[in-house]
Amino acid sequence: MSTLEESFRFCENLAKKHYENFPVGSFLVPKEKRKYVWAIYAFARTADDFADEGRFKGETLDDLRKRLDQLDEWEDLLEKCVSGRCDHPIFVALSETISKLALPPQLLKDLLTAYRMDVEKNRYKNFEEVLYYCKHSANPVGRLVLHIFGYQEQALHQLSDHICTALQLTNFWQDIAIDFKKDRIYLPQDQMQRFGVSEEDLKKENPNESFKKLLHFCAQKTAQLFNQGLPLTELVGKDLKIEMKLTWLGGTTILRKIKEKDYNVFEFRPEITWRDKFSLLARSFFLKTIRPLEFLNHEL
Repeated sequence: MSTLEESFRFCENLAKKHYENFPVGSFLVPKEKRKYVWAIYAFARTADDFADEGRFKGETLDDLRKRLDQLDEWEDLLEKCVSGRCDHPIFVALSETISKLALPPQLLKDLLTAYRMDVEKNRYKNFEEVLYYCKHSANPVGRLVLHIFGYQEQALHQLSDHICTALQLTNFWQDIAIDFKKDRIYLPQDQMQRFGVSEEDLKKENPNESFKKLLHFCAQKTAQLFNQGLPLTELVGKDLKIEMKLTWLGGTTILRKIKEKDYNVFEFRPEITWRDKFSLLARSFFLKTIRPLEFLNHEL
């Protein structure tokens, strides 16, 4: 069995191996709290890999069943860790994190619900279904971070939900081509039909006018959510304010780049560059107030 120190180090190493658009336990997080962020990230990252790693079109039912079995085993380990019975390094660290910070285990279980959806569901009828997925895949992460910093007010959690859902949606629009290769489409089916976009268009990676109008519509809804959550960056204390600003600015930068490339996410996958990171970090430190997004307030 790993020691507590070894377990947190294991989670830290795992977190630092994965590229993310948005900071994970960065130097902006107070040192004494970073290990808790890493523990939660390691739990979520590993479960996400069970659901997603190597996924391809044409997987057999046995392949999918294996993924679900792995997620079931992961949830069993979570339940054991809540009661202090664990020896896996991720769960040793997570058990300490849950106990020390009084984290609601249900938030972690919600993440597993989303990962099961990744295995079982690859089309979404409407935005309500997409938002239900985000409620489980993204929103628990923001709420867990707030718990780590001692923010338990429901109003703050709801603001966090808006930002986290917007981040998840931005990632969907950013990765339309990548997800399609995994036989996943997060664009709502009713909106695809409304704008005249077919799966064949996605297969051909055709950014025609219908596709651009669809993605502009999706980006507008995403921008609204970012703006609804923006007050959170002013309501948290100094211990979390810079990280929150950086996360909001990082997500909206990706959304802005999608628009700047005229919604051609097939040829240009928008990413946060090193130059962007320096710029966003400076803005996070020196901007007293972040202005809401306005660049999408028009129709194509």
